[in-house]
Amino acid sequence: MSLLMTMINLVLLLSIFILFVQVFPEEAALRPNVVNVGAIFSFDTINGKVAKVAMKAAEDDINSDPSILGGRKLFVALHDSNYSSFLSFIGALQFMETDTVAIIGPQSSVMAHVLSHLANELHVPLLSFTALDPGLSPLQYPFFVQTAPNDEFQMIAIAEMVSYFGWAEVIAVFSDDNQNRNGIIMLDDQLAERRCRISYKATLPPDPMAKRSDVLRELAKIQMMESRVIVLNTFSKTGLLVFEVAKSLGMMEKGYVWIASTWLSTVLDSTSPLKPETANSIRGALTLRPHTADSKRKRDFISRWNQLSNGSIGLNPYGLFAYDTVWMIARAVKLLFDQGGNISFSNDERLISLTGMDLNLSALSIFDGGKQLLKNVIETKMTGLTGPVRFNQDRFLINPSYDIINTVETGYRQVGYWSNHSGLSIVPPETLYGKKPNRSSSNQHLDSVVWPGGETIKPRGWVFPNNGRELRIVVPNRVSYRDFVSVVNGTNKVQGYCIDVFLAAIKLMPYAVPYRFIPYGNGHENPSYYELVSKIAAGVFDGAVGDIAIVTDRTRIVDFTQPYIESGLVVVAPVKKISSNPWSFSRPFTPSMWAVTAAFFLIVGSVVWVLEHRINDEFRGSPRQQIVTILTFSFSTMFFSHRENTVSTLGRLVLIIWLFVVLIINSSYTASLTSILTVQQLSSPIKGIDTLISSSERIGFQIGSFAERYLTEELGIPKSRLVQLGSPEDYARALEKRQVAAVVDERPYVDLFLSDRCEFSIRGQEFSKRAWGFAFPRDSPLAIDMSTAILALSENGELQKIHDKWLSRSACSSEKSEDEAEQLDLQSFWGLFLICGIACVLALFVYSLLMFRQYRRHCPEELDSTSHNNSFSAHLRTCLSFIDGKVEKSKSSSKRKRDSMHSDV
Repeated sequence: MSLLMTMINLVLLLSIFILFVQVFPEEAALRPNVVNVGAIFSFDTINGKVAKVAMKAAEDDINSDPSILGGRKLFVALHDSNYSSFLSFIGALQFMETDTVAIIGPQSSVMAHVLSHLANELHVPLLSFTALDPGLSPLQYPFFVQTAPNDEFQMIAIAEMVSYFGWAEVIAVFSDDNQNRNGIIMLDDQLAERRCRISYKATLPPDPMAKRSDVLRELAKIQMMESRVIVLNTFSKTGLLVFEVAKSLGMMEKGYVWIASTWLSTVLDSTSPLKPETANSIRGALTLRPHTADSKRKRDFISRWNQLSNGSIGLNPYGLFAYDTVWMIARAVKLLFDQGGNISFSNDERLISLTGMDLNLSALSIFDGGKQLLKNVIETKMTGLTGPVRFNQDRFLINPSYDIINTVETGYRQVGYWSNHSGLSIVPPETLYGKKPNRSSSNQHLDSVVWPGGETIKPRGWVFPNNGRELRIVVPNRVSYRDFVSVVNGTNKVQGYCIDVFLAAIKLMPYAVPYRFIPYGNGHENPSYYELVSKIAAGVFDGAVGDIAIVTDRTRIVDFTQPYIESGLVVVAPVKKISSNPWSFSRPFTPSMWAVTAAFFLIVGSVVWVLEHRINDEFRGSPRQQIVTILTFSFSTMFFSHRENTVSTLGRLVLIIWLFVVLIINSSYTASLTSILTVQQLSSPIKGIDTLISSSERIGFQIGSFAERYLTEELGIPKSRLVQLGSPEDYARALEKRQVAAVVDERPYVDLFLSDRCEFSIRGQEFSKRAWGFAFPRDSPLAIDMSTAILALSENGELQKIHDKWLSRSACSSEKSEDEAEQLDLQSFWGLFLICGIACVLALFVYSLLMFRQYRRHCPEELDSTSHNNSFSAHLRTCLSFIDGKVEKSKSSSKRKRDSMHSDV
């Protein structure tokens, strides 16, 4: 019954089609029964084999559903280019002669650049999921569409992996063709953004033309180089040959890092099982695989793959992209028909004019609906085997992502993912698309990796170049302060504090460091340290060891290690000892401090007298007695031995505040005087760098030191005031003969200089904080490891032992250098005096208000008793008499008693 119904349906469809052709003959011609699509691949390659099976599977699935193309058939014609660019071009011409609406391919980016020009002219879209060259710009090649993630994103992923593991340099090995070359250029740019770089680019002939000798020659060079991180960007035949040769050279052992582009993942996915020798040669490498989201459709397709391929080859992601690409074309063609478009071709007038030639160029025609079909492809929105398929405004597939795979003994294991949305992670990218992008380093994670040689500890990524050359370590050939670094006369041996620190740090390095010291300087004067550091940046030397200050200008061109000694600029000047004298007791306070203190003694005594004398008999008497009372009361408070008692509240308040001030002043005076009398004091007109800046006297500095540039550029001191000095003896001679007022130099030098010269001293504080370190070229990994070793020396006490061995000779440098530092000035106590002064003023103000109120009450009685004398002098005498008068405590009570007696009478 079902067979009968099927036959009836076929008859009906055939009748409708015949009727349609009879009624609309032109429309039937424009809508052919077959939609031709071409495919150009080398079907002997892994991706070619997989794509062939996947595209035919897509063709069958589309043709089995009449609703897709309205009963028409999609036909994918295959052309084998067999690694030949010429055959690829011939295949494209053949397709364009046979009314082909789109071409899938070509497989290589080299041919994509060529065929895209042809596609631009004939309006036939090219769709490729393997020609992923970042240089194939849609602006230049509008009819070329990449239906898999562009290699730009693969290079970003590799750059982020390199940065994640902390490597600064990589070596790139690549086939010299458009796609791989442009990919490495993109990688170089991405690494530069992360302060990494490609130290060497090893080019091989285009795949598959590379020979073993070509690979051997390049890998032999790489073996002699510093970097051990190798990025291999090529295709499968050349890639496997590189790993085979690397294995034979011992480059798949401990210490090496290999990162292969996606070609290696296609080998792992599609070739099973691998040959034992192949599996051994790639063990420990990292590779990328285009990530495709899990779905039921994908799982169903994987389950039928063996049947589709007859077990001839395994499925890899590019097979999924091939399947989706065919569906993209089918959907775009369906939409073209739905939009009223048709499949028609017209002759190119430019080609018709060439008919006289033997070439049949007139057969090439322009696809009239090509632009609309291209637009439909770019606007595709569907869910395929690879997940959501959509293009952004730059015509890149949205959300490009990769699986990160580690090849191990048993095959491979996945250690994480990379996506353009969230970077490196250990969870599938699609679970993070709904979250805000977070590319911070703390949010980047990968699982543990098994590296070449079976190591699970991350390789350092570099070694010393195995080219027979030792590291050229330059040391300054000093003629002064040779305790820090010096060349033994008549030999190549160097010694000193800095050398011992370097040698101790080298012993703690986790690897051997071949080196040799090269003295720098003429031996007659100290060399210029700026020139020395510049030669490291220029590549003349591989590092510098010595008393090299870490300053801003130098850090711009070289990398410094962790500082191993602090070194700031200080001022050294002649000093004279201050001997004791009968007036030493006055030295704790400055004259202004003495004056203000004495004044406040008198002020407080006077204020207390004003507040007390009307009600306290101890503050009354003759004028002479009252003056003596003020003086004795004031100065006796210094020892808290005043006899007079205060009665008024205001007087007690003022006295309490003043006694607190006196306590502070007494304690400070006692401490300062003790220090002055027990510690030897030194005096000098130079107080520090501020004194030198404000003066016009000459200043000495050490030849080769950064002090000269700091004094002129940072402090603005004219060069005419600066005097070069070459040795400690020159320092002493210039200071003693007053050729310079002071010398400015780094603290370690000054400490040695003062160790046996007590007539000089450091004046003021260090005014430029600096330190010494060892210098290496920018981004040198040796600087990091050496810093770790210096920290270890500091923690285990070895650094201090080296310091004590060379620099512990401080006979004079620990003495006091400042006499003014012991004197207490008004600046330190003005707050206390201010509080006391405010208390006195407020007390007098309140007292005045009370006096005024009492006087107004008292004034009428006094005026009545003065027989109407209203002159000013009379009022003044009355007021002063009232203020000076004594208040009787029992006056009011006596009056009350008299009133009571009168009432009794």
